[in-house]
Amino acid sequence: MKIVILDGYTTNPGDLSWDALAALGALTVHERTPRESIIERAKDAELVITNKTLLDRAIIEQLPKLRYVGLLSTGTNAADGAALAKRNIPLCNVPAYSTMSVAQQVFVLLLELVNRAGHHSQTVHDGAWASSKDFCYWNYPLVELAGLTMGIAGFGAIGQAVARIAHAFGMNIIVYNRSRKPSDIPVRFVDIQTLAAESDVISLHCPLTDETKGIVNAAFIARMKRTAYLINTGRGPLIEESALAEALNTERIAGAGLDVLSTEPPARDNPLIGAKNCIITPHIAWATKAARSRLIGVVAANVRGFLSGSPQNIVNGVAARQDS
Repeated sequence: MKIVILDGYTTNPGDLSWDALAALGALTVHERTPRESIIERAKDAELVITNKTLLDRAIIEQLPKLRYVGLLSTGTNAADGAALAKRNIPLCNVPAYSTMSVAQQVFVLLLELVNRAGHHSQTVHDGAWASSKDFCYWNYPLVELAGLTMGIAGFGAIGQAVARIAHAFGMNIIVYNRSRKPSDIPVRFVDIQTLAAESDVISLHCPLTDETKGIVNAAFIARMKRTAYLINTGRGPLIEESALAEALNTERIAGAGLDVLSTEPPARDNPLIGAKNCIITPHIAWATKAARSRLIGVVAANVRGFLSGSPQNIVNGVAARQDS
């Protein structure tokens, strides 16, 4: 059984092991695979695993030995599930492996915006404290989170984890979600307009769909408080980037913390790069060692399930068809 990983580097740049997968077949791991090399590298593989290397219909049709596609992600847009289903090939993802790591990153970004620890540390290293006339100083307003309102758009596992952390900070929590879900902490469900208007902090955790693409646009931002912060660790296209950049540069809102952008890597002229009061990290919320270790473990478990005839985490409906 030949297993090929097309782009393993971001999942495992060398600090983890692929042994759990190597035990299941003849494993080849490529750090990255350009589109023109996909067919050559995958043509003899029965199991192909990808993260962001796109397996579209044209590629799939040229892989006659293919029996299974595994994703090194929760998102499923790296492979054409319908094209795979036509050939009865399951597409398996990895749900919920990074919930706590992503929730943690929300507050990494938020706390940097409200306390500027990184900035103030740099000023100390640059000599500003040593030359200060006073025993302390600050270059940005310092904001206490207790008593503020955290607005959460999307209330799946990550949104709920963010809510619990916000509650621990003493924040009030409002939620916009298509359905009301039970919560172990006090939350108030609101519409999207109310979320925009009442929140001191807005954190985006809704899936990217036709309905949610550009959900944060000029009209949404116009409803926000001038003192509000926007956090996005979900998907870049949830935000209309030009509208957000204008709002930041004109101080229409207080700041933004982003771990995702609409195109990754971004173009150098992305309007948010260099925008005022905008902190951007390079899509690392998922990438703690603990989360990546869980990810590899579930990917291996998915393959074991497939090989034993008990597939799991199938996202393209093939299991239901096989059972019918």
